[in-house]
Amino acid sequence: MALLVTLAAVVVAGGHAAYLAMLNSAASKRAGGRPAAAFAKKRLPIAGVGLGVSLLALLISTGDSAGADVFAILLGAGGGVGSLKALQSTQQTFRKGEY
Repeated sequence: MALLVTLAAVVVAGGHAAYLAMLNSAASKRAGGRPAAAFAKKRLPIAGVGLGVSLLALLISTGDSAGADVFAILLGAGGGVGSLKALQSTQQTFRKGEY
């Protein structure tokens, strides 16, 4: 169970980081895309922290202890939900053009 939760968290956090990298790349290639690229770069540390927390949870879930599994589930769920909320916030802000 812990492995599934932490894997899902890693996928969500990686998706957020990949989305920001894609935005940064596309905005850098466009004329007038500097504000969008700056917005994406500003959000990258948030994605990095979410990915780091999720990877730490995945590492902890590989242990044999039941207590470690519970901690990994809590850490993974927190990292995954946080990354999902940050991704949704990034998408909403970018779609509205508030960058």
